[in-house]
Amino acid sequence: MTYSISDLEQLSGIQSHTIRIWEQRYHALKPKRTEGNTRLYDEVDLKKLLNIVSLNQSGLKISKICALSESQINDLLNKEIEFIPVEDRYKFYVSQLLKHGLAYNEFEFEQMLVVCIRDFGILETYRNIIYPILIRLGLMWRKDDICPAQEHFLSAIIRRKIFTAIDNIPLTVKSNQTWLLFLPEDEDHDIGLLFAQYILKMNGCKVIFLGAKVPLFSIRNVIQANKIDHLLFFLTLHKTKKGCQEYLSDLNKISEGIKIHIAGNGKLISQLTLNKDTIWFKSLEEFEQNIQQSK
Repeated sequence: MTYSISDLEQLSGIQSHTIRIWEQRYHALKPKRTEGNTRLYDEVDLKKLLNIVSLNQSGLKISKICALSESQINDLLNKEIEFIPVEDRYKFYVSQLLKHGLAYNEFEFEQMLVVCIRDFGILETYRNIIYPILIRLGLMWRKDDICPAQEHFLSAIIRRKIFTAIDNIPLTVKSNQTWLLFLPEDEDHDIGLLFAQYILKMNGCKVIFLGAKVPLFSIRNVIQANKIDHLLFFLTLHKTKKGCQEYLSDLNKISEGIKIHIAGNGKLISQLTLNKDTIWFKSLEEFEQNIQQSK
């Protein structure tokens, strides 16, 4: 698989201009060139760049890192993590997890994710490590530049960890708030929805989780059979403004008097007309604050 320099920028978090400078000054990468002189990178280049970024975040200078052999870089990666400040350690883990995930290295990816959850807890791991990974890969998914198999591979492991965290929460016998969680019929990226379920259950809320690709008539049936206080769904794919507005209108008709919470593709949601019962939360922090206010 090949990557453009813009792909590397998105995955590494390093600007294309900086990547070019690292190539010219320190020979960090040696991309192939098309007849039109466009840079093309392979999996080895991506892995090396993510390693360089990780070590640079630990405080090492680029000039020193680029002078090291692959084995020396790997040795340093195993040692440096202990000395990295927590805020930079998050970035270190993001780069390394991306490297292992894109290489289908399940053992290394899962082991590192287990360490993150052990050291920081599932909430901080999601907020500072998993979420940034999803942001980087989410933008790539919408451009169709990353192989769908890589998407499924990474998602499957992350989903397992969130499921485990959810299963460890005691069931709530009584709750003043019931949330209905779902994704529309054409949406199937449910990691954000799963983590919302975790946060809600941690806050003592009752959750009815329907998952991905749920038709409106199913949502209506659940609302008619249960006392629902809040609906939560995500819009992540590129859709037409008109189609989304019509969907929201249809949802409002079957959920009169129920608070609707929406998250996901900010560019799309910002174009929609939201009524007084519809709340758009733009961050995990906003969602947590909203839960506290609704109790």
